[in-house]
Amino acid sequence: MIKFLLVFLGAGLGGSLRFFISDEAYKHLPLFFPWGTLIVNVLGSFILGALIFWLDAKELLSINMKLLLAIGFCGGFTTFSTFSLETFQLLRDTEYLLASIYILASLLLSFGAVYVAYIIKR
Repeated sequence: MIKFLLVFLGAGLGGSLRFFISDEAYKHLPLFFPWGTLIVNVLGSFILGALIFWLDAKELLSINMKLLLAIGFCGGFTTFSTFSLETFQLLRDTEYLLASIYILASLLLSFGAVYVAYIIKR
């Protein structure tokens, strides 16, 4: 049960910070481009990379801290960070075809899902 609570807490914090950063970006940057989402996705990818490649690689993260920060916080902050990490790991492992399929499938299927929701709504 503690594992779920850690993920829940981290996701709440991540989602709240995502809202704050996006809100500030929309107040201060031109509205013709989704700057807030871009900033959050890039920042979230960096944070997850730092957690995994720096702290976890040096065994400085307990399983509870991984749940709180990597899965909870980064998951609530942005799921794009996980997509970026998984794509990087495939490329690092020279799984270029799988990485390409993953990138294309993620983008096309996700966009397609939004489109289907839009069509159903109409």
